[in-house]
Amino acid sequence: MVEIVTDWRDLPERLRGAAVAIGAFDGVHRGHKAVIAQARAAADRLGAPLAMVSFDPHPRRWFQPEAAPFRLMTTAQMARALAPLGVDRLYLLPFDAAMAAMIDEAFAREVLADGLGIVHAAIGFDFTYGRGRTGSPEGLRRHGERLGFGVTLVDRIDDPDGLKLSSSGVREALKAGDMPRAAAILGRPFAIEGQVIHGDKRGRTIGVPTANVPMDDYMRPAYGVYATRTRLPDGRVIDGVANLGVRPMFEIDQPLLEVWLFDFDGDLYGQTVETELVAFLRGEMAFDSLGALKVQIETDAAAARAVLAS
Repeated sequence: MVEIVTDWRDLPERLRGAAVAIGAFDGVHRGHKAVIAQARAAADRLGAPLAMVSFDPHPRRWFQPEAAPFRLMTTAQMARALAPLGVDRLYLLPFDAAMAAMIDEAFAREVLADGLGIVHAAIGFDFTYGRGRTGSPEGLRRHGERLGFGVTLVDRIDDPDGLKLSSSGVREALKAGDMPRAAAILGRPFAIEGQVIHGDKRGRTIGVPTANVPMDDYMRPAYGVYATRTRLPDGRVIDGVANLGVRPMFEIDQPLLEVWLFDFDGDLYGQTVETELVAFLRGEMAFDSLGALKVQIETDAAAARAVLAS
């Protein structure tokens, strides 16, 4: 299990001295994994723990509070994605006014050297940091030489299939409803995790009870119907079909993920589930009656079962 640390100040010695990968790492995609692999190589060489340094909230949310939702994962999802990579610790540092105002040299000295006591840092070729994003990869290497930690710069990873291995590449694929491309960049299906809330329960009236999960700050993939797999709190994974969007027939205010779990009968209200969007089946549609909606849902369910079986 990855240990999450939420500050860099006044840490006990057992939480210092790691080799770290630094960045936002939203999505922990294949490009990020290349940076983490270099940090892991340094950790093995130096006999140090392996850690990742990221920020909460995401710097983009701090500087652009009115920006559209854009996140690809929650903190819990990030920790789970890091565990198989051998990461021992996630430094999830508060990105606040003090952090935003910190110049690059102060970040290297106060946060990385004095606070976290890092022994090595691995960073991507496009990593920037410090007030005004003035800190560069080469600049961090120079700071590290002076402050006592090494720095590995990781070049851009070119995918043989021409995929854009970046968080923006994932977002572009999701907006297009291209779930195979998003999964190829991430190295796993894109998934939405959240607490099941009470809905209007219309689905129950037509024999289609759904687990409803708010989108919160997740980026909005293409609105429509998806074949899904949902991981329950007890570890079971249940196939299903889901509508993601605002349901034109009912005009809900905020987009919602509504998942019909096949062959499942249980109470999930208040519990946290994670739903993989495996395949995009169709866009959102409006219906003139609940009967017409029920017929379409049955068609969608058959399509989802076929996709998931294959």
